[in-house]
Amino acid sequence: MSVIVYSTPTCGYCHQVKAYLHQRGVSFTEHDVSRDRDAAIEMVRVSGQQGVPVLVIDGQVVVGFNRQQIDHLLAKSAGGPPRLGAAVADAAIMAARRGLQLPAGAYVGKVTPDSPAALAGLQVGDVVIRLAGQPVQAGRDIDRILGGLRTGQTTALEIWRQGSPVALAIQL
Repeated sequence: MSVIVYSTPTCGYCHQVKAYLHQRGVSFTEHDVSRDRDAAIEMVRVSGQQGVPVLVIDGQVVVGFNRQQIDHLLAKSAGGPPRLGAAVADAAIMAARRGLQLPAGAYVGKVTPDSPAALAGLQVGDVVIRLAGQPVQAGRDIDRILGGLRTGQTTALEIWRQGSPVALAIQL
């Protein structure tokens, strides 16, 4: 994966982008456009912008500190199966523990902000009953189904929410 960050030393968002990439363990090449005229010209050529930060992730341009777009491109570049962005458990186990009446599926215990699950509208307490047209009987089914999908793909997600099925679309 190739990540380039065009920045300046006085740009607050540039510092935030670099700290975020460090936090995620992403190595990158930094070009200080205030000191490197050729880098500044290259940044404008690839992005059409004169403001910083500008990131280039495997040839895809991100202008500004757009965390959602950065995460999407990093996940796409990393390869491997897409991630849902939610912590799930077997609905049957959660129903027994909490005395609830839940259908078979994957009980959603946590939703990561700005994740595919959050953007699709998944909420804590939902039960995933179908993903990509395939039935979900337990939490482990989510990873199995995701293994056959690709990052960036939009697919159907059927959940059970407060006694009723709800159809959602999720972009992985």
